[in-house]
Amino acid sequence: MSRKPVAIVSTILVGLLAAGHARADIPAEFRRLWDDPAVTARIEQDTEQYRKADAVIHVVDAQGQPIRDAKVQAEQQTHEFLFGCNLFVLGQLDTPELNAKYEKAFTRIFNFATLPFYWGDLEPEQGKPRFAEGSAYIWRRPPPDLLLQWCKAHDITAKGHALLYAKNMFMPEWTVRDDPEVFMKQARRHMAELAERYGRQIPVWDVINEEIPRVAHLDQWHVVPDDYALQCFQEANRLFPEDVKLLINDGTTQTHVTLDECEANVKKLLDGGARVDGIGIQFHTSRGALLSSTLHPPKRMVEVYDRLGQLGLSLYITEITIPGTGEDGPAFQAAAAANLYRLWFSTPKMAGVTWWNLGDGTAFGGENSALGGLLDKNMDSKPAFDALDRLINHEWKTTAESTTGADGSFVFRGFKGGYRLTVDVSGITQEFTIDVTDSAKPHKIVFENQTRQGAAKK
Repeated sequence: MSRKPVAIVSTILVGLLAAGHARADIPAEFRRLWDDPAVTARIEQDTEQYRKADAVIHVVDAQGQPIRDAKVQAEQQTHEFLFGCNLFVLGQLDTPELNAKYEKAFTRIFNFATLPFYWGDLEPEQGKPRFAEGSAYIWRRPPPDLLLQWCKAHDITAKGHALLYAKNMFMPEWTVRDDPEVFMKQARRHMAELAERYGRQIPVWDVINEEIPRVAHLDQWHVVPDDYALQCFQEANRLFPEDVKLLINDGTTQTHVTLDECEANVKKLLDGGARVDGIGIQFHTSRGALLSSTLHPPKRMVEVYDRLGQLGLSLYITEITIPGTGEDGPAFQAAAAANLYRLWFSTPKMAGVTWWNLGDGTAFGGENSALGGLLDKNMDSKPAFDALDRLINHEWKTTAESTTGADGSFVFRGFKGGYRLTVDVSGITQEFTIDVTDSAKPHKIVFENQTRQGAAKK
């Protein structure tokens, strides 16, 4: 097989300058944490190893004979990795202009959207769920049908949050709060209704949310059976197709600090025979926590994700809030986001990363004071948005070009995802699409003069 040199075109993002700010704008203690050569080397090495794959292209003619000296250009169009955000205020901003800017920013960097299924707002009146477009307005709770339709129109993967979240403040008034058996009957009916309507349309679900806080604060939650988590996963496994990802989602402190308890909960589910496909990890944090040498230093985070990865499940950062307050708040938020996303993207078992609120003023209640959006209140980009845009749409996208060898082959290594191939043979150009994945199977491109477009055969 010919392995002719391939020109790889990429934009390199240089450390903390990702946000377009001088290093002097970034606190020294933060720079010390992330300037560690060992951390940088680990991130670069694992990004290369786990986020890229080799692509082998064979260009042949209609008779199956290899075409030599065909000019081939591969341009990445989509990511396999899931970059997400919640979609809680779609169409709910004050003006059409604000809504349009929100949608444009969302589709610019995200391919993954979290849809709200908080039972209290989904079915405030028993037997009258707000699934369909045209349902009564509730802030941050657009009807799921409307959100799912939008996701499909923009080729965005949807995630349901959550199948069951039995915290009192997010539950309907009519559900039973003090009888676990009666409540679980209600819960099973609710889960079955969600599975029937969305089971084949939404491929990722948080089955339960914040299990460790539930056990620590029972007074804030509905009374449930002792094996509540196991029952929920068993029911989800029964109701949903096997290709739907079932996640257990827990809080920032619970996963990053009290790791033993988080790990034990997952092992208990697995030992009980539950199908758990992934571990959801929240990351609502503060400036102080990000500057701490004990709470979230990159070395500690790597250790946490390595250990959770040993359970054999995919990992997801499910809810990210990084504050942007203070005079240097936007610059610090951008630097923190860029460094954290680099680390998360490089983590071997990580499958997706979700920012929580896209715009300032769209968070839950008092959480708006953190100014944790990637956009300001006018839905204009903040430095953090620009930093992630550079990463997702430039540094982490591959363009490769070369000519085929005597055997018609073209080989390159690129970030995993969907690619458009442009093949030029003697001035005649055709386009094809391929997916670059971990599969070592080559892509066969059949170049036919009488056609202008095609799809690769695998």
